[in-house]
Amino acid sequence: MTAAMPVRLALGPILFNWEEAQIKAFYAAIAEASCFDRIYLGEVVCGKRMPFSDHLWPDIAADLQSRGKEVVFSTLALPATPRDRRAIAGVAALEGLIEINDLSALAARAGAPFAVGPFVNIYNEDAARVLVARGATSICLPVELSLDRVARIAAACPDTAFEIFAFGRLPLALSGRCYHARVHGLHKDSCQFICARDPDGLDALTLDRQPFLAVNGIQTLSHGVQVYCPDRAEANANGIRWLRLSPHAIDMVAVGEIFQERLGGRASAADAIAALQAMALPGPLIDGYVHATAGAAPVRAQ
Repeated sequence: MTAAMPVRLALGPILFNWEEAQIKAFYAAIAEASCFDRIYLGEVVCGKRMPFSDHLWPDIAADLQSRGKEVVFSTLALPATPRDRRAIAGVAALEGLIEINDLSALAARAGAPFAVGPFVNIYNEDAARVLVARGATSICLPVELSLDRVARIAAACPDTAFEIFAFGRLPLALSGRCYHARVHGLHKDSCQFICARDPDGLDALTLDRQPFLAVNGIQTLSHGVQVYCPDRAEANANGIRWLRLSPHAIDMVAVGEIFQERLGGRASAADAIAALQAMALPGPLIDGYVHATAGAAPVRAQ
C-alpha cells in the first residue's frame, strides 16, 4: 500500500497592480498565517510595474522566512525589453529555489534547481521530462489541463512535486498590448499604470453586456474564480503535492484555512465551496478545466 504523501498550500505571486501599502499589509497577514508553506514573490505580468514593488521584496521575504515559510522568487512571464531580460537573469542568479515563467531563464539558471510556473506550456509527459532533466524540482501545470492529464504527467515524473492552480481567476494569456490602457484611451507606453484601479482585474463584457473575461494590464484572465478543493487522498491519487492559491483582494488567510480544513478531511467539498461562495469573490466559482470541459463551467460537486 502506497504511503500517503503530504499536500501543502502555496500562495502564488500577486498578479495585479496593488499599491505599496496594500502589498505590505497583505504579506504581513500572510506571515502570521499557518496555512501557507510556500510563498511566491515578484512581478510576473508587466515589467513596467517592477520599479514600484522590487524594493519591497527583500524585507517581505525576510519576514516570511523568519516565520518558517519557503520563499520562491518568480520571473516575468512575457519579457518585452532588455530591462525585462536583465530582471529575469537577476532572479535566475539568486540562491535558493526560483520559479521560471519564461524559458529564457533556463540559460541563466545554469542547471541549478528551479520551479516551473503555470505560464510555461507543459501539456504532455515529454515536455515535463525535458524540464526535469534541466533541473525542475516543482512544476505548476497550465490551468487548462484536466485532472486526468495532470495525473498522467505526474506519473511520468514521480520524483517531481506537481502543483495545480487551485484558486483564483485563471491566467489565460499575455499580450504585447495593454488592454487596460486601451480601455481608458491610453497607449501602453503612457499607461499611467491605470490597472491599479482594478485590484482583482477589470471585467470584460460581451456585446450583450454579460461578464466574459477579465483583463489585468497585458493579461487576460477568466471572469470566474477557479476552485479545486480536494482532500489529501484525492490529491495523492492525481499526483498533486501542492495547491496554488492565487492572491485576490479578499481575506486570503481565510481562503487558505478553508483549503487546509478540506485537505485535512475536516470539511467536505460542499462545505468548502459554500464557505468560498460566501466570500466577496470577483466572479462566480468555476472548475470546468479540472473536469475536461469548458473552463467557465460553474463549479460542481468535487
